[in-house]
Amino acid sequence: MKRFSLAVLPGDGIGPEVTAEAVKVLRAAADLFGYRIETREYAVGAAGVAESDDALPERTRAAVVEADAVLLGAVGHPDLAAAEGKRRPEAGLLALRKLLGAYANLRPVVVHSSLVHTSPLRPERLAGVNLLIVRELTGGLYYGEPRALERETAVNTLRYSAAEIERVARVAFRAAAERRGVLTSVDKANVLEVSQLWRETVTRIGAEEFPAVELEHLYVDFAAMRLVADPARIDVLLTENLFGDILSDEAAVLAGSLGLLPSASLGDGPGLFEPVHGSAPDIAGRGVANPIGAIASAAMLLRYGFRLPDAAAAVDQAVAAVLTAGARTADIARDGERALGTREIGDEVARLVLWGEAVQPVPGH
Repeated sequence: MKRFSLAVLPGDGIGPEVTAEAVKVLRAAADLFGYRIETREYAVGAAGVAESDDALPERTRAAVVEADAVLLGAVGHPDLAAAEGKRRPEAGLLALRKLLGAYANLRPVVVHSSLVHTSPLRPERLAGVNLLIVRELTGGLYYGEPRALERETAVNTLRYSAAEIERVARVAFRAAAERRGVLTSVDKANVLEVSQLWRETVTRIGAEEFPAVELEHLYVDFAAMRLVADPARIDVLLTENLFGDILSDEAAVLAGSLGLLPSASLGDGPGLFEPVHGSAPDIAGRGVANPIGAIASAAMLLRYGFRLPDAAAAVDQAVAAVLTAGARTADIARDGERALGTREIGDEVARLVLWGEAVQPVPGH
């Protein structure tokens, strides 16, 4: 029997609620496919500050590097919005990514046919949307030095090496080769020297190693427009850290809710898997948060972290079936539809994974 160790970092706000449902689904998949998963929980973000005055405590640091994969809920708390240094919850997330060497962030966006009403875009623009954003995660403005904030001036440094660009480009090219074979690389090469290096490097890697993948280059402003004007045209979108942060959140508009979207951060160490949404402290503890993003992140964990594609597919199919049946949390429910709670959605997905039962339509849908 295969055995896997999973470090679970529930985090802050709604993080513990949605993470619990993702773990529930992982255990259902383990029962079905005959693997064993050992989970242990560790603090991060505001929970880490409460534990040891550090958003990424030493105990957590030691555990995550030894695990086969890491499942994260969310970080952030309004009481620490002005915190600095290692007491800032978001600094714990950046430190975690760096510690794991997670340089490639994968964010798939698939628009489910039963949820086109949740997006502000017209339904005809959403038909066939199935894209993947690959974002470089450990370089660029977020990590560049020097950086400083003074009384009347501030500085951040945008820096990339060819080697950093090469490794994330290979991740994106491989993904495109397994999908529709089209890679869109996004930069600002008409203004930024760093983007000129980005474009030259991506072009070279494509020509030398992935000649069968069609490569196009877009400036970031035009890419932002295409994401909402013609999103079905995009297969795999590759870009740097800051642009990827912005574009991937923009892409959430296509699906209709951040609560639906998963992510995987891959690199030199164990993979980090987390929903795209934040900690949403305003709804924490109420049992109304959407766990689909966390559950879909668990499916990515099975695929990329544990290398169990059949189990990952079973979770993805169960999520699709539950949504088709009309199961909705409040963020995606139409007026007059009965919204289900966080735990109810998790129970339905886990049940379908384990037993393969037909999901009963939710009354009123």
